[in-house]
Amino acid sequence: MTDISEQLATHGHNELKAFRDEDAGLRGFIGIHDTTLGAAAGGTRRYAFDSEAEAIEDVLRLSRAMTYKYAISGINMGGAKAVIWVDDNDHNTEELYRAYGRMVDSFGGRFVTGGDVGTDERELRWMNMETDYVLGLPEQFDHPEGYHGGGLGVIRAMEACADLTYDDRDIEDLHVAVQGIGDMGEAIVRYLSERGARITVADPDQAAVDLAVDEYGAHEVAPGDVYGVDCDVFAPSALGDVINDETIPQLECDIVCGAANNQLADPQRHGQRLHDEGILYAPDYLANSGRTIDDTDLLRKGGYQHDRARAMIDGIYDRMLEIGRRSEQQDRPTGELADEMAEQRIEAVGSMRSKVTERRSPEW
Repeated sequence: MTDISEQLATHGHNELKAFRDEDAGLRGFIGIHDTTLGAAAGGTRRYAFDSEAEAIEDVLRLSRAMTYKYAISGINMGGAKAVIWVDDNDHNTEELYRAYGRMVDSFGGRFVTGGDVGTDERELRWMNMETDYVLGLPEQFDHPEGYHGGGLGVIRAMEACADLTYDDRDIEDLHVAVQGIGDMGEAIVRYLSERGARITVADPDQAAVDLAVDEYGAHEVAPGDVYGVDCDVFAPSALGDVINDETIPQLECDIVCGAANNQLADPQRHGQRLHDEGILYAPDYLANSGRTIDDTDLLRKGGYQHDRARAMIDGIYDRMLEIGRRSEQQDRPTGELADEMAEQRIEAVGSMRSKVTERRSPEW
């Protein structure tokens, strides 16, 4: 097998598609992991990867995480993700995203996408000029003012972790160190501030840090010092692989619960190590599933219904409680148990589908 074939087999993917438009300066990959639960959907990340191999590894890991995120959240969608590989993170043009939108459209609905790192509302609008298969535009939803499904989902997971770890402590009693003050990170900081928590923030973008300090009363530390902050909760909310051999010995927290994808550099080994250290880990694809729940509610019968989406996001609390209690009872890492629960749902749906002759997407 080729190296790519080996990677597909290792991660259990259905499909990896490379795309390129030299005139627009566009290149990248779409990974479709598993469509047992429904059509493939996942965000689009624009990033200056160091190599093609790094870009492929990222899209495969992210798309696999989407499968598990949908499964554990009760969403009937299949896991997918896309990465746009740029030479410089500042390379961002309408031509680039419209070319990408045409590529998405060529899937004919087999792949639906939305925002991620480097792809926000402006980029989604450029894509939407060429394809209807875009989620996440504000006018698609009926959100109350100040509402952020992704940030709220992390808070609900954090509340469950606090209830599992402490006898009688609410969010207002916690000190939370937030790494990364992008869209998700800022929403987490805002919700924490509204609930009276003590907040420490770190981000290479000084403007984002200044906003958190000035608007939400956060305390600032240098990016390299955030791991060692003496806090209750460490909330990684930027890029992945931040929980690793180098950073775990620095952690001075009881809980890891944040918005970043693929937080554990080695999910099995580092998940076990956190467990052995007595640090409760909120599996990232559960903690950060709020935005996905919100976005994909648009595709459910009757279109987007805020109360329905909000109820599913509130359910993150219950799922985290269940995983945490099983972890304590069985002395097993939370990530391992979350994977097991997600895989059981995929297997159950796959078994049901194999018993019918006409394959169709279930109505929600």
